[in-house]
Amino acid sequence: MAVGVVAIAVGTIALVLGVVRVSPPASANPVTVLYLDLGASVSRGVQPTKAVPTGQPTRRGYANQLVALERARGVELRLTELGCPGESLATMLHGPDPCYLAPDTQLSDAVAYLKAHHDARTLVTIDMGFNTLDVCFRGADIDAACVTPVLATLRAQLRAVVATLEKAAGPSVHVVGLNHYNPYLVKGTKEGVQEAFAANSVVALSHMNRVFAQVYGASGIPVADVEGAFHEDDTRAVTVSGRKEKVPVDVVFECRFTWMCAPRPYGPNIHPNDAGYAAIARAIAAVLPRQW
Repeated sequence: MAVGVVAIAVGTIALVLGVVRVSPPASANPVTVLYLDLGASVSRGVQPTKAVPTGQPTRRGYANQLVALERARGVELRLTELGCPGESLATMLHGPDPCYLAPDTQLSDAVAYLKAHHDARTLVTIDMGFNTLDVCFRGADIDAACVTPVLATLRAQLRAVVATLEKAAGPSVHVVGLNHYNPYLVKGTKEGVQEAFAANSVVALSHMNRVFAQVYGASGIPVADVEGAFHEDDTRAVTVSGRKEKVPVDVVFECRFTWMCAPRPYGPNIHPNDAGYAAIARAIAAVLPRQW
């Protein structure tokens, strides 16, 4: 069965949609924290638009929405976005970087930023790795033989990125790593090769998120649970309005939080929509310090 609609309403399941909207801060003197956002396309709020249906950066990404969330509790995040659509850990480390002219890379600019603001209170979010594993997603299937060696490479490269940032960071830098949602779950509602693709993607991305947890955990870096924010552990079948067949809850949230169920020309597109970016922002906010 195909899920071919933009929005699916689910009985009693509460879905929080749209851009984060918050009240002004209670404090007239908010705490100022620098915010360095690193990553690939998702870090830049990429979404399909009328001008560019394949996707372009927006100002409605999770970093922008996190700024609004923190402002509501009296923290003024001063955002600098260095993320680069199409970036992998390899290009971040060694180039050629798709957004920077050699010898600069996103990582070298991040190091320069941290050194220039060595003594400032700073938040750094790292949203990298999916484009490294993505080379194993080929056509209508996932190359299972590719996953294990690529994840070993991902582990080594992410360790190198974290070590480089830690070396440059000052005493008041708080780093948060992000794990990743699975944008391919909706394929599991279709029979044949797409259903197999979805099942294989669950295995591959679960292994990837474990690697994230291990690498970040070894450095004492908290992980924003994006996978959990997208309810990917909830595979209960539920009734949705307008459909005879039941649909897994995780697929419902994928349709709510990404463009994968949107009609052409906007979908299917793996990037989050406003609601998805809001969910990611809340996942990051959940692991931030209560006091800066």
